[in-house]
Amino acid sequence: MRTEILKSIIYKGKNENDIQEFEDFLSEFDADVQRCIEYIVRNNLHDLDLKCMIEIILALHKDLDIKWLTSHDFNHYQMKEIRTGLEKGLDVSIYANPEFNCAQMEEIRLGLEKDLDVSLYANPEYDHNQMEEIRLGLERGLDVSIYATTEYDCDQMEEIRLGLESEIDASVYARPEYSWEQMGEIRWGLEKGLDVSIYANPEFDWEEMEVIRMGLEKGLDVSVYAKPEFNIEQMKQIRWGLEKGLDVSIYAKPEFNWKQMEQIRLGLEKGLDISIYAKPDFDWKQMEVIRIGLEKGLDVSVYAKPEFNSEQMKQIRWGLAKGLDVSIYARPEFDWYQMSKIRLELENNNKNI
Repeated sequence: MRTEILKSIIYKGKNENDIQEFEDFLSEFDADVQRCIEYIVRNNLHDLDLKCMIEIILALHKDLDIKWLTSHDFNHYQMKEIRTGLEKGLDVSIYANPEFNCAQMEEIRLGLEKDLDVSLYANPEYDHNQMEEIRLGLERGLDVSIYATTEYDCDQMEEIRLGLESEIDASVYARPEYSWEQMGEIRWGLEKGLDVSIYANPEFDWEEMEVIRMGLEKGLDVSVYAKPEFNIEQMKQIRWGLEKGLDVSIYAKPEFNWKQMEQIRLGLEKGLDISIYAKPDFDWKQMEVIRIGLEKGLDVSVYAKPEFNSEQMKQIRWGLAKGLDVSIYARPEFDWYQMSKIRLELENNNKNI
């Protein structure tokens, strides 16, 4: 049967772009094209897409066992992996399975090429990234049994593998309840010889673990803030205080949010009497106005009262800074705008004297 007639059979219903790609392939293919196309037609393979036919032709050209490519409804990417394995003399029966996508097939093939025990990961339940992590572990002679389980995603597997490569006790964090980021923080701590038991707790997210780890690296007493009741921002404020040698016990309390802690810490750094405002009754904005007043040497007792909001406090502080008799308007019944009008009037009166 003439080649053109054969082509008309296999091109029936095919996309023009695919046909052109197939023609380009044939024009560069140094082999008996007609014999290959006859095989495709004779074996009723002409309904396959043309990219699959290219893989079959390449296999025929090297006298490979075509049944491995045609025994299932493989796409051309899968066929390519099977063909490559056959060319390398591998036992493709291990992965010539439609349950494996081409990326999974590749990982199994790469393992077979290195004579690894691919049975440890030739499982459709593993995605190709998980397979890769197990394969890399096998290549490095690691005991992959510690992480070769579908309970771990590929990123968790990587963290465990890296720990095994560093010869640390990866079992400390090889637990599915840890995210890969948490695992990474524990691994880094172990690699630096730290007592990770202080923060190897699923209740700490990875960022909280990081703050605790950094404190341990600096030799700080992290027990002050290594507590699940503190969030990461609170932990940072306490750590920064410890780094400055401050008495953080004054504000290392869950009832203070991190912004309140910050205002107390800044006051301690300046040597201020923070007892005036280190109280949960004051929000952070109120604390800030009181702290600034203390820095300026003002009598903040006039406005360091929870009944004044931060805007009212500012009006009183500005009045004190100008030497005004703020007792005239330092009253909770005046809102900040009313206080402002009185303050400005007092300032104008002073200018006119």
